[in-house]
Amino acid sequence: MNFAIIGAGAWGTAFAIHLSRLGHTVTLVPRRFEQALAIASNRENADYLPGLKLPLSIQIGHELAPILMEAEVVLLACPSQALRETCERLKANLGLATQLKLIVSLAKGLELGTHLRPSEVIAAVLPNYTAGSLTGPTNAAEVAKGRPSAMVLAATKADAFLAEVQAALSGPTLRVYTSDDVAGAEFGGCLKNIYAIAAGCCDGLKLGDNAKAALLTRALAEMVRVGAALGAKADTFYGLSGFGDLVATCTGAWSRNRTFGQHLGEGAKAADLLAASKSVVEGYRTTESFAGLCKERGIDAPILAETYRILYEGRAPASALAALMTRELKRE
Repeated sequence: MNFAIIGAGAWGTAFAIHLSRLGHTVTLVPRRFEQALAIASNRENADYLPGLKLPLSIQIGHELAPILMEAEVVLLACPSQALRETCERLKANLGLATQLKLIVSLAKGLELGTHLRPSEVIAAVLPNYTAGSLTGPTNAAEVAKGRPSAMVLAATKADAFLAEVQAALSGPTLRVYTSDDVAGAEFGGCLKNIYAIAAGCCDGLKLGDNAKAALLTRALAEMVRVGAALGAKADTFYGLSGFGDLVATCTGAWSRNRTFGQHLGEGAKAADLLAASKSVVEGYRTTESFAGLCKERGIDAPILAETYRILYEGRAPASALAALMTRELKRE
């Protein structure tokens, strides 16, 4: 199958390596021309996935029109806040894309202002294509190295081609499940980044295993409540895109969101951390978007609300924890 991957961060690069290993035709499209040249010359993404060589079978492209002419599936591996602009670029170059049947987002975040999920952004800009989301507990470097992983492919239309894509994405080291609950899959991928920041604060404050286990348990309950209130299926959050991704992102040493929260717990300022980060911390803007959405809908989400106060109102993580611990007692 012919795949075009738009965006060459760690995740886009890792997925290109995975698909190439399975024998597919893969074109990786960096945002910047200079990055495309560097990756093509060195066969390595030194900025985002250093130390891992890209197979010669992976094509590195920059001009979208000729790449999209042959692509059957496009994977959008860009930050959530850049997704609309990326879709607009696609739209301007789709004139000869006669083979394209599915556009899948790898992003995990809500669009600021509109509160739209990634597949909704795709559908808004490119309404003539089936939109999907590929999500789950996956560290980019582990996928690139071929370590066992599992993901969920959720799409707005389940048809025979989606089953073909599921089979094409799957292999000895990656098992892909399908879902018709696109909202649940995407909300889980978004919310877990917020809770990973909170979990990182626990690590930074050195609160111990008891506190972190309690936080993750209540975060899962909150995730289900928020997601169901927004129209998703509750059961989805107990699967790979919910609980699975929550555990991986809240405990993995590689997690940017957890590490960001850890530094906050140790006393660093959010603005300083963001300025020094080469990669996007998706949970930061996602917290802002979800806080606004929950306020609009009247959804009770205390962990999310306290995380927002830490990030945007300067609240000390220890004070946020105290506020959560002293809430009114109730049944589980």
